[in-house]
Amino acid sequence: MNSGVVENLINELTRLPGIGRKTAQRLSFFIMGMPEQEAVSIANAIIEIKKKAGFCRQCFNITESELCPICTNPRRDRSIICVVEEPSNVIVIENTKSYNGLYHVLLGALSPIDGITPERLKINELINRVREGGISEVIIATNPNTKGETTAQYLAGALKPLGTKISRIAYGLPIGGDIEFADEVTLSKSLEGRREL
Repeated sequence: MNSGVVENLINELTRLPGIGRKTAQRLSFFIMGMPEQEAVSIANAIIEIKKKAGFCRQCFNITESELCPICTNPRRDRSIICVVEEPSNVIVIENTKSYNGLYHVLLGALSPIDGITPERLKINELINRVREGGISEVIIATNPNTKGETTAQYLAGALKPLGTKISRIAYGLPIGGDIEFADEVTLSKSLEGRREL
């Protein structure tokens, strides 16, 4: 039986994605053995990100200001929007250095069984961005799994009436995988070989 403070830390760590009880226990005991200043640095970094970081009011990427650095960069192609599920996907695509447009982060994917409906995602905000004009193409780069495909089809149906070209990244990525874990070459080829929906 663990003490109350250890049990509390274990329970809190299990809230993180991919952290089960055994991993949370190992992390808790590792943190206990760390020098106090290192543990405090980790705690302060968590507090700081919660206080200072938020979502870009235009694309919903993570930022420390009202607009993210991508949205404010005058060298980006403002006529193309790449739609992704999570901010982590933006980082992976940026690492390919093969895309120079803007982004739109949905903050999830459609999953009616889990209660994730279009209203819970940033879909209306995307439609409004396209409606405002100046967008020649929307690249849908949701994950190539059931939720991502459902989301892609929904977006295509919602955006087609606006007259903008809608494309989907090609299937250089494995079906059932996550963009976040794709290598840069595969992801780059997927962007280059995207197809119109």
